[in-house]
Amino acid sequence: MKRAIEEFITSKSIAVVGLSRSGKKFGNSAFMELSKRGYEVFAVHPEVEEIAGTRCYPDLTALRGRVEGVVICISPGDVAGVLMEAAAIGLRNVWLQQGAESPEAIALAKDLKLNLVAGKCILMYAPPVEGFHAWHRALYRLFAKL
Repeated sequence: MKRAIEEFITSKSIAVVGLSRSGKKFGNSAFMELSKRGYEVFAVHPEVEEIAGTRCYPDLTALRGRVEGVVICISPGDVAGVLMEAAAIGLRNVWLQQGAESPEAIALAKDLKLNLVAGKCILMYAPPVEGFHAWHRALYRLFAKL
């Protein structure tokens, strides 16, 4: 998985699937934090055109050729469609944020030959890792969980 993480975090443009209108979901935090870290970030939401002043794209197909990776922050039962869409447009770098993964999604990603990271927090790896996330990553390393 280390190789998959390294390949993902070198992506310069990333889609985030799972922003909420309320702004209270992890997808919103990931979007904002990845933007601060210098990534070009695109919001994906199938029902709205804008969240908090940020343009939303209805799906990954609308971003074909514009993104190198996708962070998925949705319910595990909704992940399969996003994985199939990523594969269909040639998007290989996929990060299933903690809580989005399931055995079925992981198996599907392998079948689709996606470069998959699952069950880890993108903010603990996307540079620069600072503050709470740096501390959290250090603890994981200390206890051999990374």
